[in-house]
Amino acid sequence: MNILIIGANSAIARATARLMAARGETLYLMGRNSERLQELVNDVEVRGATISGSQVLDLGDPDTIKGTLQDAVNALGSLDAVLICHGSLPDQSQCEADYQAAKQAINVNGLSVIALLTELAPIMSTQGSGTIAVVTSVAGDRGRQPNFVYGAAKAMVSTYLEGLRGKLLKSGVHVIDIRPGLVDSPMTAHMEKGPLWAMPEQVAIRIVQAIDKQQHTVYTPGYWRLIMAIVKSIPAVIFKRLKF
Repeated sequence: MNILIIGANSAIARATARLMAARGETLYLMGRNSERLQELVNDVEVRGATISGSQVLDLGDPDTIKGTLQDAVNALGSLDAVLICHGSLPDQSQCEADYQAAKQAINVNGLSVIALLTELAPIMSTQGSGTIAVVTSVAGDRGRQPNFVYGAAKAMVSTYLEGLRGKLLKSGVHVIDIRPGLVDSPMTAHMEKGPLWAMPEQVAIRIVQAIDKQQHTVYTPGYWRLIMAIVKSIPAVIFKRLKF
């Protein structure tokens, strides 16, 4: 398979790239930090991947996205699968107090993903095949007090993916929404860990399975599907008082 990974320096993406490398896949990697990107290239090559290229991608500059994606297509020849796996965990209090902070959080976690999808959709549609998998979050399922700015951005992406899935159906392109729960990664290093936390490697296994099985919406680890079903069933009159 020819696979493009965007946000390759994230913990989940790195773990996924290693699994794909072990299967001998052909990878094109995009990330923000050039040194960490080169480290990953070296890592996955040793593990068995064929690297068709890598490129630094600044998702804060929408004007560069189209050309960068075309470079990847040219290098790979075709896109069997695309994994979009980038984001940041903003400070909720700061976002509430400062619109610019909220705007930045929504740009990084929401609008930059939609910018990528806007360019990818016609490429994949013209190709007539392939899978787009996007890592969102269970935080997008409901607006909880501790992280509703982050959750709002992820909810926007999940809604977009649902519509895009239907739009691309006749083109033979499949769209997957990957919704991890709490993941132990550099992004959450400041947070206290508990029994519901998962490692990036666990999430990576489900991503690979979801692509292989052409699934639609994947909660990972699986117990988050039940947890979020319960959370979504809580009446608003009660939910608005909860601070979890």
